[in-house]
Amino acid sequence: MVLHLFLVWALMTLVVPLFGFGLFAAGWGGGNGAAVLLAVLGVPLLVGMLATVGMTARTVVSMCGTVGGLLGWAVLVFVLGTLGVLAGLAAYGQGVDLGSAGARIALTGVPYAVAAAFFVPGPWVRWGAVTLLAAAVAYGGLLGPAQKRQRQDAAEVARYLEKPELLYLGAAPPGMEVSRAEVGLGSFSVDYRPFRERDEMGWVGLTVRLAIEPAIHCPEPPEEGVTCTVDAHGEMRTVRDLPGNVRGITLTRRYRSTQVEVTSQTLDEPGLRHVLDSLHPLTDTELKKLMREQKISHRL
Repeated sequence: MVLHLFLVWALMTLVVPLFGFGLFAAGWGGGNGAAVLLAVLGVPLLVGMLATVGMTARTVVSMCGTVGGLLGWAVLVFVLGTLGVLAGLAAYGQGVDLGSAGARIALTGVPYAVAAAFFVPGPWVRWGAVTLLAAAVAYGGLLGPAQKRQRQDAAEVARYLEKPELLYLGAAPPGMEVSRAEVGLGSFSVDYRPFRERDEMGWVGLTVRLAIEPAIHCPEPPEEGVTCTVDAHGEMRTVRDLPGNVRGITLTRRYRSTQVEVTSQTLDEPGLRHVLDSLHPLTDTELKKLMREQKISHRL
């Protein structure tokens, strides 16, 4: 019995990958017609090879006791096993980890051996096949996709952390929350907006860039309608007169190796300064929360 299942596994592990590669090569070189022709010729050959292996189980599997039953057994094992292989290919195509190339080749024959086990009398063999089938379905449908998502999340986190020296976040002003964050090639920007945007108007923007110049200074010549001053601590205050008797306030200061700018047309200067005073490196928890809520993105 064990030898019978082993022979089914060994045969299909050897010939199915070769047959699949042949179909791919025929389709690539000669189109769909060549692939169909190879399938028409190759499938009966594979069924015949399975029937030959099935002859070793004539005393165990009653279905293999006659020529007709043997061919029927070979067809059923081939069809069921091939469906299992196709399901495995679909799972692999969706990113489910099936191990190394050698492991994937070894797994090719397993669905055929499991299919053959269902025809072996004895509850232990069949229950073993059911258990193995259930484990494969659980892995392919649940555990595998979960592992895929974990790998994707880890890769996405690593992508955002390529320039950790830019990832600084300030505490949200009262009544506001982070609405969007964006990682650029040389900057990190954050938008803060009210919890209920429909009821309240407001916006605060935080931008972190690598510091290029040794000190912050007002632009020369000065812009019309813009008041700019730099205090004794090197912090720059810029006030822009906007239409509608609105003032846009921007505070800029050096923070470690970066230049940080916070600006708003609705938040007052103490509120903007509080955002700057609360700057801290973006934590893993904060980053994962932004990712989970789809509030962070990349800008190329």
